[in-house]
Amino acid sequence: MIRKRRSATGLGALLALLAAGLAFPAGAVADETTADAPKVNLVLDVSGSMRARDIDGQSRMAAAKQAFNEVLDATPEEVRLGIRTLGADYPGDDRRTGCKDTAQLYPVGPLDRTEAKAAVATLTPTGWTPIGPALLEAADDLDGGTGSKRIVLISDGEDTCAPLDPCEVAREIAAKGIGLTIDTLGLVPNTKLRQQLSCIAEATGGTYTSVEHTDELAEKVNQLVERAANPVVTPVAVEGAARCAKAPTLKSGLYTDRQEFGQERWYRVDVAPGQELRASVSVAADRAVNPDYGVLLRAVTEHGREIVRGEAAGNGRTDVISTGLRYPRPDSDDDEAPAETVCLRVTNSFSAASGVKTTPGMPLELTVDVVEGPSQADDVASFGLGRGWWLLGVLVLTGFLAGMVWGWLSRWRVAVWRTN
Repeated sequence: MIRKRRSATGLGALLALLAAGLAFPAGAVADETTADAPKVNLVLDVSGSMRARDIDGQSRMAAAKQAFNEVLDATPEEVRLGIRTLGADYPGDDRRTGCKDTAQLYPVGPLDRTEAKAAVATLTPTGWTPIGPALLEAADDLDGGTGSKRIVLISDGEDTCAPLDPCEVAREIAAKGIGLTIDTLGLVPNTKLRQQLSCIAEATGGTYTSVEHTDELAEKVNQLVERAANPVVTPVAVEGAARCAKAPTLKSGLYTDRQEFGQERWYRVDVAPGQELRASVSVAADRAVNPDYGVLLRAVTEHGREIVRGEAAGNGRTDVISTGLRYPRPDSDDDEAPAETVCLRVTNSFSAASGVKTTPGMPLELTVDVVEGPSQADDVASFGLGRGWWLLGVLVLTGFLAGMVWGWLSRWRVAVWRTN
């Protein structure tokens, strides 16, 4: 009897193990799928200035809510999406408290559209603009997993919590090497906001966009969310040259190289009329270096004329330093206009500590993205007049015609007076 019970117990255990063995692979696949899922964290400014009513006749907050609802409807199923706010809860004047005002409105994970929309609907413009603290928390929200990670920051004003510089925060996030990209969108931006948001984006290889209409906001955020769903790019090893003429020609992608202390590395990229070149570079100090250092990324023509540059300086707090640049090539009336060769020059001012070997060079990571550039309307808007250019033209023409008519009347009156 005992022997039969033992046999039955052993058989039950064996069946349990077999069942578990069959179940584990499925669970492992599910875990693996979850780990590979792309993650996006939408960071929304809910500070008091979002009450301003200058976007399509409605407040900035109303425009953001409308755009968010459209984005939530269009988010791909495979994307793990979250929403974080800044300046949404504290209405007071205490700076220390106001600069801690960032909260996770909707956790990063599988999207329940109804729940997320309900959470967004409760938002009311309230307090400060702690962009730096919000970015740090948003990066932590995306921790874990091997899929792509992207923060989309939407703000209508510059950070109010210095000395925690948001641009330095973005560089520290890039230095962690977790492959996180920050894209920024400025609502009705001024020059200072544009500079700050551009710096944040460039530090991580992201993009900056100026937004003045609700449909533009929804369209751009949708593009960024869909971009996060694309497969992660595998870095390609490349060897830069000592001068542009000998440099390898790169397509859009992620590249790795090594750069010695104080060395120049050159790369070439072809940019067609109407396209925009976006490039960023990160150099890692994988050995002891002296505290003060910098990285310079320049885009120049084949003849050596500088087009645009990006630069960053370090003081020893991070082991990786990053910078980036953007070059929108103007469109051409000639449909057969050739592509322009842009030379990317990477230099660094690292110096080795005493007794440290300088070879091999330090790890360098270069991101190249060639995309369709902004329309001419966007270029006009960047100067601040936007669609007001046509009104300016009408006013100039009206003034010219009025001057001619007034001059003719004056002459006629003088002629009549002399006759009398």
